[in-house]
Amino acid sequence: MRSTFLPFSAPTIEDAEINEVVDSLRSGWITTGPKVKRFEEAFKAYVGAPFALSLTSATAGQHLSMPVLGIGEGDEVITTPMTFASTVNTIAIAGATPVMADIEAGTLNIDPEQVRRKITSRTKAIIPVHFAGQSCDMDRIFALAREYDLTVIEDAAHAAGTEYKGKRIGSLDSVSIFSFHPNKNMTTGEGGMFCTSDETIAEEVALLRFHGHSREAWKRFPVNSSQDYDILMPGFKYNMMDIQAAIGIHQLAKLDGFIEKRTELAEFYNRELADVAELALPQYAPYEQRHAWHLYTPLVRIEKLGINRMQFMEELKKQNIGSGLHYRAIHQHPYYRSLLNVPDQELPVASYASERIVSLPLFPRMTLDDARDVVEAIKTVIAANRR
Repeated sequence: MRSTFLPFSAPTIEDAEINEVVDSLRSGWITTGPKVKRFEEAFKAYVGAPFALSLTSATAGQHLSMPVLGIGEGDEVITTPMTFASTVNTIAIAGATPVMADIEAGTLNIDPEQVRRKITSRTKAIIPVHFAGQSCDMDRIFALAREYDLTVIEDAAHAAGTEYKGKRIGSLDSVSIFSFHPNKNMTTGEGGMFCTSDETIAEEVALLRFHGHSREAWKRFPVNSSQDYDILMPGFKYNMMDIQAAIGIHQLAKLDGFIEKRTELAEFYNRELADVAELALPQYAPYEQRHAWHLYTPLVRIEKLGINRMQFMEELKKQNIGSGLHYRAIHQHPYYRSLLNVPDQELPVASYASERIVSLPLFPRMTLDDARDVVEAIKTVIAANRR
């Protein structure tokens, strides 16, 4: 057993990020300023998006997407039950109804065929979530959107650096919303990015993220710049700070390296756990892609063990191995169970996964020896609890 605790996740913050933050603090620009613009331009170039707008979080982006895309009372939005609450919370807050479509067993991504079955005359949009950093089957989702005149909003919270058929997520013909939470593939502490190819949408998001101001605040303060402004619509306070962007600038430069290390660790898990019958390992989708490996999420076949998933996680903790839960399916939470009244048997794949999924440690500072400790702990726990 390990002598020290291995967390499920940890950010990689190095001198470049620290020095850039210190430079921001010394410069006087600690809220939205030139480094935010620099980060936006770099992210836009990285993903290939015509427009990239930074925000306080991916949740902020999801919230803004609802009014900007005309989604509200009486509308339905189809999404996956295997996601974080913010994906559906923002739909409900807008007055629309979240509709759950089941997922694929191997990838845990939303199943386009199940999406088709959920489309009604009230359906306004589809929100695919690129689960764990693997792209959804976007050709099939876009085909449905064209056939039924629907909007596609990509929840790309897991997908910074993910590619689909040679294109980076963020560059497709849709809205894409990224997260920079500390457990993501790159971080700004907290933060998000809203990417789109539509200039009108970008302009409205730019207004809504900062009180509906006609000019970004930092642009009003330099010498020879007017401090006057207009309020063009009621907006929110969702602007990113330069302190955050200072971290993001360097995290983005390292993102491909982070993904390479995550992929190395994920492939190690795939090899070393392949013969463990009590686990169902994550599967690659059959199309060309780059999996960003934000999470490594096997399913614990609890029917083969004398313990449930939460007990399995507790036993790993006793072995000094951290783990995470991503996710308990949305329709199983009390609020959405009451609101949606979706029985488990209507979403059999998501319901099955929800009771068994566990996230293993996966972050760039891990070594292969750390990963070996995880594998050893898993095998120890399983051997002690087989039926």
